[in-house]
Amino acid sequence: MLEVKTVEKPDERRDFPHGHLEVTHLTGLDFAVGTFEPGWRWSESVAPLAGTESCQIHHDAYVVSGRMHLRMDDGGEAEVGPGDVFVCPSGHDAWVVGDEPVVLYDFAGGMAEDYAKAAEA
Repeated sequence: MLEVKTVEKPDERRDFPHGHLEVTHLTGLDFAVGTFEPGWRWSESVAPLAGTESCQIHHDAYVVSGRMHLRMDDGGEAEVGPGDVFVCPSGHDAWVVGDEPVVLYDFAGGMAEDYAKAAEA
């Protein structure tokens, strides 16, 4: 089945401190445009919603603008910026580096399905 949607009209928007996520749902693909403002850090901005100590979502992403630092629970670290494509497994923290917002495209369905949604009691 051919399916086309525009990211200009996302199916939903999730706001969290210092950022937001716009999600477009298609059959077999959830596509998210994440915007993270300076001062955003997963462990401070999203952890209270997720109810976990580190991000448990797998990300397959492309960075459009800004810089983000990623730190894995096992100690591995990387910094990503414009034009970078990255795969980041679950179990990490991340934060904006510098004073430019980070905009990224995330193709991993898990992010769009569960990211920045309050944990169920």
